[in-house]
Amino acid sequence: MPLKESGIWHSMILAFLFSAVVMPYMYHMTFTENFQPRSLLTASWGLPFYLFLIALTVPIILWSGIKLSLVTTPEYFTMGVALASQQPWLPLLVFVGGVAAASGTIMVTSLALSSMVLNHMVLPFTQPAPEYNLYRWLLWVRRGLIILITVLAYLFYSLFTRDHSLTEMAMLTFIATLQFAPGLIGVLFWPRATRAGFVSGLVAGLLLWFVVLVMPYLLDLPALFPHLANYDFSFFADPVYWHHVGLGSTVVNAVLMVVVSLTTQQSASEQMAANSCAVDNLRRPYRWSLKARDVDDFSIALTKALGNLAAEREVNQALHDLSMIRDEKRPYALRRLRDQIESNLSGLLGPSVAHEILDAHLPYQIRPENAGGEDIHYIESRLEEYRHKLSGLAAELDALRRFHRQTLYDLPIGVCSLGRDLEILSWNRTLMEMTGISDEDVIGSRLSSLPEPWQRLLNDFLHSPSVQLYNQEVEGYGHNRRINLHRAYIGEDAHSEDMGGSQVIVLEDVTELDRLEAQLAHNERLAAIGRLAAGVAHEIGNPITGIACLAQNLKAESAEDETREASEQILTQTKRVSEIVKSLVGFARADQQISTYSYGPVNLYHVVGEAIQLLMLTGSKDYHFDNFCPEDLIVRGNGPRLTQVFINLLNNARDASPPGSHILVEARPNGPTVHIEVEDFGHGLPAGTIRDSLFEPFVTTKETGKGTGLGLALVHGIIGEHGGRIQLMDKADYDQGHGVIVQLTLPAAEADAATGER
Repeated sequence: MPLKESGIWHSMILAFLFSAVVMPYMYHMTFTENFQPRSLLTASWGLPFYLFLIALTVPIILWSGIKLSLVTTPEYFTMGVALASQQPWLPLLVFVGGVAAASGTIMVTSLALSSMVLNHMVLPFTQPAPEYNLYRWLLWVRRGLIILITVLAYLFYSLFTRDHSLTEMAMLTFIATLQFAPGLIGVLFWPRATRAGFVSGLVAGLLLWFVVLVMPYLLDLPALFPHLANYDFSFFADPVYWHHVGLGSTVVNAVLMVVVSLTTQQSASEQMAANSCAVDNLRRPYRWSLKARDVDDFSIALTKALGNLAAEREVNQALHDLSMIRDEKRPYALRRLRDQIESNLSGLLGPSVAHEILDAHLPYQIRPENAGGEDIHYIESRLEEYRHKLSGLAAELDALRRFHRQTLYDLPIGVCSLGRDLEILSWNRTLMEMTGISDEDVIGSRLSSLPEPWQRLLNDFLHSPSVQLYNQEVEGYGHNRRINLHRAYIGEDAHSEDMGGSQVIVLEDVTELDRLEAQLAHNERLAAIGRLAAGVAHEIGNPITGIACLAQNLKAESAEDETREASEQILTQTKRVSEIVKSLVGFARADQQISTYSYGPVNLYHVVGEAIQLLMLTGSKDYHFDNFCPEDLIVRGNGPRLTQVFINLLNNARDASPPGSHILVEARPNGPTVHIEVEDFGHGLPAGTIRDSLFEPFVTTKETGKGTGLGLALVHGIIGEHGGRIQLMDKADYDQGHGVIVQLTLPAAEADAATGER
């Protein structure tokens, strides 16, 4: 082929490329027959790969025909090679394969054209009445269109294919597909294109192609406009002619589309369609409200257009596709249901008819004064689907988006964002734990659909003039919570109080903080009472001393036995009172003694006895404290600190035991240490992971207001200061009954020190 004709192969490849996309039967196999996105994804690479495998056989057959010097035209080389093989079965196989391929192409083309004619030419002008069976009506109309298209195709074959080969007519059709190239590229990569520009360019290109190329070819006319191309118009006589016509009409099409698009105004619907189709834009649906409030409203509204049978079937199919229940009432879910119904009806009735039906019977409530914001939740879900396809700056921005979203989701305070229409847009993990409401159940619903007491709490807060509320009491999970609420506006008018825009509500659970403050206040009161008791005990000492002196004088001066016996009893009781007062004063001044860190020999029996004596003063007379420590057992430590240890341990044992129970304290020497056990017969240790944190501050198993959670933490610290160890053992874990054994280990006093102590 001469050099001047080499460029036709570029045009041929370009024509074949767009033919594979815009031909009716190719579109039908790629898009119409694939309802699911995953199937469409498979078809996007499966169909080109299949066509590539078929194309690989063409050079082989062409080479075989040339090698065998076949006299037939190249389009019949397949049959010629089969006949030249001298195998009787091979021509039959090729013939059957050719008939099957041709029949399949005719059937698929007829189906595709019938659907296109039905959707774009029949349904826009005539539709069945609602009382008719829509599916039966569509079935018979489509059957009639298939017959009509087949008859028209046969008439075309009878009129024009006697003098022209099918290959030439196919080439003529492929060149026509180039006229869709500017519009297809503009839809994907140039959102500024307008409908007027696309239609103008397409009409001009097709008109030029038809007048300059089709008419001379079909009617055997001399070449029109010979001054533009002085070539024979026959395809195989001079292919440069159709090459110039194809490229020229396409260029005119593209230039006219650009010029008209730039000189015309783009409408709102065109701009929305451009944003939806552009490859670098994600569809951003708006959170417009629907007039329908539930799924039943969908069925009732669609019945007016489709009939009861078709309406119920389409609604149920959409619910099944979305895995949605019929009781769904969330605005977000209803918007997704509407989109799914429109998508399903588009395959049945065509996009334009489906869009008109949904707009007429399931319209959005679009209010200019309160425009719906973007559907953030839907955009988030779509971005998650595309995250593995993003690269470069888009991938980095998406990673930043997911980082910020995860940060918001894991915040230790509850965060809820609301749209202009009070639709819930986000609901983080802490809020789920606080309310017991899953984000899947609440996102996309109205604030008014929240259960009590949260609906009343948030609604009252939004209608209050303050942007902060403190210590709001909410009942949940069987106990009351204290909540602090804060809110902020989002958007450009964030400082406007009357804008009614999107808002963020922050809920802070301060129940534990209030409880901690109450515990600290309670401890402070206990400390004050302790200081007061120490002062009272000190003041009591003086009159007790006077009473003791008078009793001694009475005993010395009186000769009567009864008087002397009464004086002895008075002295005994005053001595007991003095010991109690001394214990109270010593316990109250423990902190002052601790500061000196004076450690020495301590009689364990006396320390435990003093602790028991102090507990008996606090209303523990219904319990039996048994001190089984040897009276001569000496440990090294600080007496007041160890007294505080046993007061806390015995107090815990008393609180865990029923009235009348025995609480035992036993001790025995164990080499250089002393092993001590405090045993009760109460309910034992709590179950769960709280056992591992019983020695931590403010961890308590007692009811609110009855324990501070500081006792065991204090005991653990004091025992550690003495170089000892402490552990808790639940007797139920070792089949020893009920109760707890607290095991202590303290260092024993040295022999000389112990002797000196005694």
